[in-house]
Amino acid sequence: MSIDDKELEEFMPALDLDWTDEAQTRMKNVPFFVRKSVVRGIEQYAKDKSLTVVDDDVVSRARQEREGAAIEMARKKKEEALAAGETPVQRQYVSFLFYKLDPAFRRLPQEERDKGMQEFIDVLEEYDNSSDMILLCYSMIGLRGDVDIMIWRICYSMEEFQKMTTRILQTGLGKYLDTPYSYLSMTKRSMYMDFINPEHEEDRTHIIPGKAKYLFIYPFVKTREWYLLTQFTRQGIMDEHIYIGNKYPSVKLNTTYSFGIDDYEFVVAFESDCPDDFLDLVQELRETEGSRYVKEDTPIFTCVAMSIEDTVKSLGCQ
Repeated sequence: MSIDDKELEEFMPALDLDWTDEAQTRMKNVPFFVRKSVVRGIEQYAKDKSLTVVDDDVVSRARQEREGAAIEMARKKKEEALAAGETPVQRQYVSFLFYKLDPAFRRLPQEERDKGMQEFIDVLEEYDNSSDMILLCYSMIGLRGDVDIMIWRICYSMEEFQKMTTRILQTGLGKYLDTPYSYLSMTKRSMYMDFINPEHEEDRTHIIPGKAKYLFIYPFVKTREWYLLTQFTRQGIMDEHIYIGNKYPSVKLNTTYSFGIDDYEFVVAFESDCPDDFLDLVQELRETEGSRYVKEDTPIFTCVAMSIEDTVKSLGCQ
């Protein structure tokens, strides 16, 4: 870190009230880019309470009050929506299903291969034409050694995933498909506000995939230390994360949640026509404060969007 960066990290704005050393130390743990607004908010709280000294207890009470106010506002907003007769947003189930083809399939007679592939295509096309599921296909042939194709499925019922998967396995091609990876997740409103582009809040509850050529997927888990931070501190850290994400408009983020329903906590899928932008985005995010709280964020999959038929053709069985 350069001297200028170090000075920036240690920066404390001018103070109107007397602060104890302990209270100032706590502020230096707040990301520098939101530290000024945090300090101003705490001092305003102290002034409202006719306090002249800000100590560790005042800092804690100020932050608790602000977080409590935010929770209460969210509760009232939900109650008002229900009172107005608004229908609660129905959350989607999301499945990322990865397949690896057994090479033995390629050694079958051509007629048997063609029949098996057509059965597989017919099942996928049936679900693709259904209003109950959004289905997209991707190939990773030549990009990874442990997976060949991926099916991205979005619907409102986990049971639909099961029914479809059973039918896939019953096809001639399906009998030769292994499943190295499979991730299950759901949509939900983010805990963090995007102050730069508030419309992203609605995007989290309802995934509408775009037409990008590439999809970059990885599951990840946060450290336990992350969840021990206050909501206020986490929002400040995420502000930096969100700011960087908005610098790359060519990359669309789809965040889904797996708490309790799969091994990971999140599965993220980035849509883009520009792999170089995605690479730069991820590299820049590695340098953020939030990066230190990531426990695991692999494997990472680079997927190329294709039609159902072209995805099957990419397996090289014709």
